Amino acid sequence: MEFVILAVVIAALVVAGLVSGLVVSGRKKKQLPPAPSSTPTLTPPAEPHIGEEAETPREEPRRTIEEAGPPDAQAPVAEAPAVAEPEAPAAPALEIPEPTAGRLVRLRARLARSQSTLGKGLLTLLSRDNLDEDTWEEIEDTLLTADVGVAPTQELVERLRERVRVLGTRTPEGLRTLLREELLALLGTDFDRAVKTESGVDTPGVVMVVGVNGTGKTTTTGKLARVLVADGRSVVLGAADTFRAAAADQLQTWGERVGARTVRGPEGGDPASIAFDAVKEGIAEGADVVLIDTAGRLHTKTGLMDELGKVKRVVEKHGPLDEILLVLDATTGQNGLVQARVFAEVVDITGIVLTKLDGTAKGGIVIAVQRELGVPVKLVGLGEGPDDLAPFEPEAFVDALIGD
Repeated sequence: MEFVILAVVIAALVVAGLVSGLVVSGRKKKQLPPAPSSTPTLTPPAEPHIGEEAETPREEPRRTIEEAGPPDAQAPVAEAPAVAEPEAPAAPALEIPEPTAGRLVRLRARLARSQSTLGKGLLTLLSRDNLDEDTWEEIEDTLLTADVGVAPTQELVERLRERVRVLGTRTPEGLRTLLREELLALLGTDFDRAVKTESGVDTPGVVMVVGVNGTGKTTTTGKLARVLVADGRSVVLGAADTFRAAAADQLQTWGERVGARTVRGPEGGDPASIAFDAVKEGIAEGADVVLIDTAGRLHTKTGLMDELGKVKRVVEKHGPLDEILLVLDATTGQNGLVQARVFAEVVDITGIVLTKLDGTAKGGIVIAVQRELGVPVKLVGLGEGPDDLAPFEPEAFVDALIGD
């Protein structure tokens, strides 16, 4: 009986142990960590300690839209730094041209140096003790070499011979006065030498500049703009020389220096159309003067006549053409007179501009070209400087020729 009771107790204890093990085993299973998710967990790199180099972060795996979440949940994208826009270049300061009043007087020394052969040569010959035929022939040669021209030279020599014989003037001062008077008589002091820049109607004055390329025509147009601006006039430039490469660029540069706008067209374009637009713009802007630079090629007189004639007709649709200036190179001498004749046949020249007068001893071309065309020299170029274009003043010119 006791044995039976003992067996029952042992069996009960075994059963109780098994139940307890199952309970403990169940609790242990509940405390195990969850299975790892298929989505990787991103862990930021640890901050480096002082003295340690920062660890280069590895590239994060590219995530799909579902993994990244909605746009609001995404990390903000850093904006690119604003790039400062480059500043526009400052407009060049406008130049203030030199006043035109008395320019030729101020340039007298330069003119005198280049013309000494004519003036001083004549005075030296006239001062000889014996004015024989050989001396008068030398005087004629001096005048012809200075491009005074055959007819004006003969006229001047005859008048000098008569006055020296009648008056008996032999002193240096008396001879200088005599020569001055005769040269002024040849140049003409009663010409109207003002450049006409005022229109008789309610439109700008229009000046057309003509001449062979190479005489300084475009440069003269730019310098004339400076002369007008210096006298308080507003100017519009018309770049109608479309034949010569870069002529429009050159003229525009001159205009920008003094604030004169340039109307231009394509290279090889219609000169008459550009001249028309320039006058139209001048009227719209209320400008005082429109200067038109024309082409100067002389391939055939017929072509030149057609082109310049067309420009003149088109411009006159707006109003009268107030001035046509012919630009001549003083160094070309008699060749310049040939050019003058051609242009005079094409258009009605109203005034002459002589350039490069400082670089030659042939100042007599002033007399010759006036006698040839019957129109006055109105402007002379006495150097390469921007303000070396001066209104022609006969008295100052003759004084520069013969000296004090």
